[in-house]
This record gives sequence, C-alpha cells and structure tokens, in this order.
Amino acid sequence: MFVSWNMTKACNLQCKHCYRDAGERDEHELNTIEGKHLLFELRESGCNRIIFSGGEALLRDDIYELIAYANSLGIRCVLGSNGMLIDLKVAKRLLDTGIGRVGISLDSSNPKEHDEFRQCTGAFEQTMAGINACLQAGLDFQIHTTVMDFNMDKLSELSDMAQRLGAKAHHIFFLVHTGRAKGLTSMISQKKYHALLTGIIEKQLKNPAFELKPTCAPQFMPMASKAGCLSPHFIRGCLAGIGYCCILPNGDVSPCPYLPLIIGNIKETPFPVLWKESIILLQLRSSAYKGKCRGCEYREICGGCRARAYYYSKETDCMAADPWCVLK
Repeated sequence: MFVSWNMTKACNLQCKHCYRDAGERDEHELNTIEGKHLLFELRESGCNRIIFSGGEALLRDDIYELIAYANSLGIRCVLGSNGMLIDLKVAKRLLDTGIGRVGISLDSSNPKEHDEFRQCTGAFEQTMAGINACLQAGLDFQIHTTVMDFNMDKLSELSDMAQRLGAKAHHIFFLVHTGRAKGLTSMISQKKYHALLTGIIEKQLKNPAFELKPTCAPQFMPMASKAGCLSPHFIRGCLAGIGYCCILPNGDVSPCPYLPLIIGNIKETPFPVLWKESIILLQLRSSAYKGKCRGCEYREICGGCRARAYYYSKETDCMAADPWCVLK
C-alpha cells in the first residue's frame, strides 16, 4: 500500500488544474507531532511508499524532519513538487534526508505555455533551475505532465525532453475535474484518449529503458499488457482505496486525491481503523462496478477511473462506469 500525503494547501503557484485548490495554508493542517504519528500508523498498516505533496510540500518548515522520520521507519519517500523552490542546497538536503526521487511538474517545452498554465511568469525558468539542481546533487527526478489541449499532441516531444534532461521517468496525468480543474473544459475525446494511450505504448516499446506511465488512465494497463510493455511494478489501473489513498492537509482521508470522498479524519480515528473498516473503501475493493465496467473482462487489471466515474455521475456514484473507457 502507498499513500499520497497532501501536507499543506500552501503553494507558490495558482495552477489552473489544481485538484487541491492550493494557495493559502490550511490553519488546521497536521503539525509535526501529528505528522509523525500518521507516518507511524501508516507503517503499521503496511504502507511501504509515501508521496509528500501539497500544495507545495517544500513550504513546510518540517518537511525534512518528516521525510527523515518516514525513512527511518523503512518507508520509501518521494516528493511531488513544482521544482521552483529547489536549489542545490535544497536538493542536497532532500538527498540527505532519504528522498528516493522527486517528481517535478513540467507541462510544456514552451516557457510561455507552461507559465500561463501555472499562472506564474518565470515558472518555467525556475522549474528548469530546480531540475538542474537535482542533477548537480545527484538526486533522481522524474517529470510530471498534465494532458491539456495545448500539449496533448506534444507528449512524445515532452518525453524526449524529459529523457534529455536526465529524468528517470515521465508520468503523464490525464485530467480529472476536481478542485480548480472543475473550471476547465477537457478537450480529449474518447477517440483521442485511445490514440494518446496507444502512442505512449508505442513509444515505450521503442525505448523500454525509460519509464512512461499514464496516471488516471487505467485502460493503459490491459492495453500495455497486450502489447508486452507493462512494467512489473504496475499492478492495477485504478488503485483508489485498494492499494492507495490520500491524506489531506487537515488529516482527512480520501481514496484518491481526485476522488473527493472523505472516509474520516486521522485526528479522530486511527488510520488503521479507517483503512480496514471504511464502507467507501470496502465498496471500492468489491469491484462491484456498474454499467459497462461491471462485466468487463479487464475490471481487475483496469478497474476504471473511479474519480472520473464519480465526476461524470454528477458526484453521486464512485462505482459508475468510467465514461472514458476505450476497451468496450
């Protein structure tokens, strides 16, 4: 099991698609002691990997202390960041505390496009400086890209760029309408979605040493398996509530950062209890999907995107059919 901990809503950007609607700090966010207690409970529940994220996690003064503590518990630590606050000193300190890898967001090779999407002039330049700092420090990093109308036909070029920059992987995020992303119009048709996944698979076959991974695109799993390019550590399409969950800044727990269903709060109920007994999580683990997902032969390897199903069911049913499905 692995967990994404959105440690803070504080952020130095106002990205158009932010699922956490980040910007200002949540006055009720977990403090250092509560954070360490959470990490201990996660380890006791079988968590072996954690993503420290935000907002911008580097805006927390105790980020290094919490990473070091998680690392001491035997939990593999990775960081999700916009990269703008990473200089050589920060990169070296992250490496010393035990971060295994940093995921840095980069949405275009065009500075103007990236800055406009992130709503900050100079964001591209600062992110590139952060990438260079990671390289100098010897800190592994990967590139994260959110698919939008302005970059969907340039994903292959971005993957090539990521590899040239020295990234270990390129993770490609397909938009789910939650948080500020509710105000965005998705330009991706079902046909285009299928074409993009096919293109990613073809590129992976040509370059198996460089990891390409679509996120919020569970249909990639059976498609990649058929093509013979499925990485052995990709085990299932949608892991929401099954092998993955999200901790919000104030201690609320949800099945996934993009699925806004709260199963409880770790300040009130121990995480192991929530993880084992939540009715919502048990429902997600039942695979009792509806519509075309119900009888699909790929439901155990794919599972459909539960967050997207929830949004398109007018936020009423996380077990509804995934409307982006290209397999049936």
